[in-house]
Amino acid sequence: MRTSPSTRRKLISVAALSAALFTAAGASVAVAQEPAPQAPADLAARTEAAPGVTAERLIVGYESGASEAKSNKAAEADAVAKGKKAGERLDFQRRLGTGAALVDLGEDLTKTDVADVIAEYRADPQVAYVVPDRLNKPQADPNDTDYAKQWDLFEATAGMNVPGAWNTTTGTGVTVAVIDTGYVAHSDLAANIVGGYDFIADTAVSVDGDGRDSNPADPGDWYNANECGAGVPASNSSWHGTHVAGTIAAATNNSKGMAGIAYGAKISPLRVLGKCGGYDSDIIDAITWASGGTVSGVPANSNVAKVINMSLGGDGACTSATQNAINAAVNRGTTVVVAAGNDNENVSGHSPGNCNNVISVAATSRTGAKASYSNYGSLVDISAPGGQTSTGTANGIYSTLNSGTKTPSTESYAYYQGTSMATPHIAGLAALMESANPALTPAQIESAIKSNARPLPGACSGGCGAGLADATKTVQAVSGSGGSTGGTTFTSTTAVSIPDAGSAIESPITVSGRSGNAPSALQVGVDITHTYRGDLVLDLVAPDGSTYRLKSSSSSDSADNVVTTYTVNASAEAANGTWKLRVQDVAAQDTGRLNSWKLTF
Repeated sequence: MRTSPSTRRKLISVAALSAALFTAAGASVAVAQEPAPQAPADLAARTEAAPGVTAERLIVGYESGASEAKSNKAAEADAVAKGKKAGERLDFQRRLGTGAALVDLGEDLTKTDVADVIAEYRADPQVAYVVPDRLNKPQADPNDTDYAKQWDLFEATAGMNVPGAWNTTTGTGVTVAVIDTGYVAHSDLAANIVGGYDFIADTAVSVDGDGRDSNPADPGDWYNANECGAGVPASNSSWHGTHVAGTIAAATNNSKGMAGIAYGAKISPLRVLGKCGGYDSDIIDAITWASGGTVSGVPANSNVAKVINMSLGGDGACTSATQNAINAAVNRGTTVVVAAGNDNENVSGHSPGNCNNVISVAATSRTGAKASYSNYGSLVDISAPGGQTSTGTANGIYSTLNSGTKTPSTESYAYYQGTSMATPHIAGLAALMESANPALTPAQIESAIKSNARPLPGACSGGCGAGLADATKTVQAVSGSGGSTGGTTFTSTTAVSIPDAGSAIESPITVSGRSGNAPSALQVGVDITHTYRGDLVLDLVAPDGSTYRLKSSSSSDSADNVVTTYTVNASAEAANGTWKLRVQDVAAQDTGRLNSWKLTF
């Protein structure tokens, strides 16, 4: 039901005062001015006890001369009166040590309900401040005994800023396929291992006595001198796949060992590397199977991966065979993360780091410079910590391993270096992102990682991608709490007046140069000035005329303006063509203007 003009004007002034008090953080406001539009993040900050948890209590501070600042009875009466105006039942709980009043909001209030109550308090000149009674949680580091050795996660200079991302997500619900040497049993990783596969068909490479089977256990990849080529020295078993897997998803807060970047995720180990390496044919089948494709003679995958990690590579161009497998995996919704290589050369000559549709990762040292061995070039997408043990063993990347020199022995941990170590940092970040926002496409994951990277603290000649990945900022971006989602943006800045209680207006944006359909998380940014936004109905109109409701009208939403971003699953629509934003004012007494809007693919 619509309120009277006088009541509505009062509500509008309350919203203005609310915005001024919030943005000024207690400072006096000398002149009236247009209030800043309230974004969704601002609403959350004002009404939540914790991320995603609506406040159940408010802390109200009164001016020193107010009767409510001294009298509990007066504070109780004020709570009842404010609640009645907002249509809620409020209850004074107690006086805090600072003199502020703790007010209970009752149960089952929405953020909008809480915002209405807060607006009533902020409209009262006797109220100095009103804030939600926030829920605090311990902010301790993980209790893993060797966590201090993992500079790559937390150090300010060149760490990947991982701990802050854990406040949002730990990777739960995401499987990462590690296409590598397989997995050797380790108690600090076992809880996060799910079924994988041994794709090595050649028994001379597999050294486990058989060909392909469902057991991806790593028997060791050691070899004698000259066994892998003339002049190639002997090598002990690397347990490479286990080291990579630990960086991604080692068990965390288990009072032992190390912490994984996406420790809530699962690892599916796929064995493609054995003695002297592994063949493209096996790797191609592993990529296909990991992403949910069909491989002849191999049972269907019950642990389809949203992220593939390939810390491997060889010389030469990306072949059509490998590129086709990658393209198919990405089309199935799997993000493919690959190592740029360790030859201190341009990645253009090293596959799969030079393939399309992958996130190609260069390695940085503990100082944030390009690691001396890391490949570089314009095809590198991002950099991540890979370590530099030549400056000290502890400057490498610490992860799960095995002490056996040939065959498995006791579990252990060790420092390694390489783009092989940098790659799982990005695969782990991709898993965090997928968990925080399952609608993300591989292209959106890559774009967000790049958009939220920070400049390398050290030097890089030749090209190290968008910079050093920042896990916290990136996860915040894709979960809607900060950062940038990246992507290609198309914008209309042509202002259009919105008639009061009139016909709908439409503003067009022509999209071109895209391929295929629009994403499942198309971002629609809207900037509308209006004195009673509850009057407005917003629709996105696709090029074929299909409509997507962005906002319905609401007689109880008296706030000013619509300045926000909507997410639309537009994957059924062709990306190219003319999109329209349709806006209609369906009630009388207020007017507005569409200032601008944009589409981010």
